[in-house]
Amino acid sequence: MRESVEREFAAAAGRAAVWERLMEVPTVASWLPILHSVTEVEPLARYEAVLEDRVGPFALRADLGIEVVTMDEPVEVAVRARGEDRQVRSRIMIDAAVRLHEEGPARTRIRLSGSYEITGRVATLGAGVIRSKAAKLVDAFCAQAAEALAG
Repeated sequence: MRESVEREFAAAAGRAAVWERLMEVPTVASWLPILHSVTEVEPLARYEAVLEDRVGPFALRADLGIEVVTMDEPVEVAVRARGEDRQVRSRIMIDAAVRLHEEGPARTRIRLSGSYEITGRVATLGAGVIRSKAAKLVDAFCAQAAEALAG
């Protein structure tokens, strides 16, 4: 199962301030309640984390390798995350990018885009639940980001 995600929201802060905050990886990770134990492997390049969530009858726990694939300071950053939950035999692949558009000295438009793919038993038996949870998770992330990024 593969799904695309696109959202736009605004932050009441200039682009430089928003960018600086987005580079605080533990802070950004805290906006995703299913992401835990984020560890820096190489600053602003590679990280490890644990994704934990419940999908119907399944308790999903996947170790993720996260790589920064593009960084165009202070405009865009893109990441790729890959992981697997061996217990329920499911793979997770996430590609996400954040692009900043300055709309004035104290306002930045933020565009989040990407996709996720989940394969294996979880995807086969819980596709509808996954879609619903993913949409709510992305919306909550954007709301928390907008609030936290406000000047």
